[in-house]
Amino acid sequence: MQIDDRSDKIKIVFTDIDGTLFSHKTNMVPPSAIMAIHELQKKGIKVFLCSGRNYYLIRKSGVMNYFKPDGLVTMNGSNAIIDNNIIYRYPIPAEIVDKMVMFAKKLKFGLTLIEENEGHINLIDDRVIHAHEQFGTRFPQPRTYPDHYDRTVYQMIAFIDQWEEDLIAPQLTGCKTARWDDYAVDIMLKDSDKSKGIMSVLNYFGYKPEEAMCLGDAANDIEMLSYCGTSVAMGNGSDEAKKAATYVTTDIDNDGWANAMKHFGLIKE
Repeated sequence: MQIDDRSDKIKIVFTDIDGTLFSHKTNMVPPSAIMAIHELQKKGIKVFLCSGRNYYLIRKSGVMNYFKPDGLVTMNGSNAIIDNNIIYRYPIPAEIVDKMVMFAKKLKFGLTLIEENEGHINLIDDRVIHAHEQFGTRFPQPRTYPDHYDRTVYQMIAFIDQWEEDLIAPQLTGCKTARWDDYAVDIMLKDSDKSKGIMSVLNYFGYKPEEAMCLGDAANDIEMLSYCGTSVAMGNGSDEAKKAATYVTTDIDNDGWANAMKHFGLIKE
């Protein structure tokens, strides 16, 4: 393997979870990735999980049973957590949440509203089941949403197809979407993404983007792949993620995470 040694430059690594660190084919973190993370942390390189999941769902994934991350960037960059303290928050305005609740009621689709430590859904149908089966995740018990949702929401998931997304998205001023299933799309603020959460962490530690490395595989990783000085797309990732990355590694189930660390000289061959 040809090495692009950046071991003297990189101080922190941000990694996506689903499809990047956690394989949904084997339902585990590859052993090679676990060993690589332990080696990085022994060297003093910080490792952060950077996910579309909130804190609760990250814990439910079981990833933190394999190693202790130095912090978390959650809900596609809407929260950043260090030492169990939230150092960055960027919630969705209540009027946008209420508009999505209205659409969900009128068009009768599943809508998950994600808070700091909880997530709620209004209904379970075939689309919701299909999307969750792809990632082996469970959905919460359905509840009826009031017309005005008076809790703080950081991200929304609409269980709709592309046609419905094209109908609804223009009505959500200041928002953007990131599709992750034929019947599921993340909805977040246009100026909120994983790179914003990463930026807050770098500012906290006094690091520069050139000293950060990130790994991802999907549409919601593109901004962070473009922002960090060193970025890696997984071999199983989307074409868009690969175009945004510095380097494309092997498939997650072919030691892609660890191979990326080897390529940049952060761990030994």
